[in-house]
Amino acid sequence: MFERLNTPEEAYEYKLGATLKMEQTVLEMLEENLEHAHDERLQSALRHHLEESKRHVENVEQAFGHFEWAADTSPCPAIEGLQKEGKANVKKADEPLVDSVILAGVIETEHHEIGVYEGLIIEASGMGREDVADLLRKNLDQEEQALEKAKGLLAELKGARTTQRV
Repeated sequence: MFERLNTPEEAYEYKLGATLKMEQTVLEMLEENLEHAHDERLQSALRHHLEESKRHVENVEQAFGHFEWAADTSPCPAIEGLQKEGKANVKKADEPLVDSVILAGVIETEHHEIGVYEGLIIEASGMGREDVADLLRKNLDQEEQALEKAKGLLAELKGARTTQRV
């Protein structure tokens, strides 16, 4: 897409493309995790977040449209690393640990997604693009809810108490 980023708009477009790639990769991760999950509550949460993430892709594509840019992906090495780590950890885990390993990966991934959306929203607002900020805020809200759900499920599986801030 870009060899160099020369303007704030180019930097934002590039980051939006990385976000599209991130959400597409998250869809793959959720599908992979569904194949390995055993706990019905975890399976249900993964299916729910899979449907939400499909809408996240649509929202990011709409954000491109608000700027009148063609929706295009940019590299997102962070999410690729999380995907690779998650796959490796599931393979290494004994069967009774798989659900916990999946949830730990989900928590890490949600934190990354939340950070990405927070930055995009701040930048969109700074550019006077509240339409884009509002659209991406929908994704952020759902990512925050998914994080809390994953933390709660992991705590239940481990018999631990959850905290608002870990």
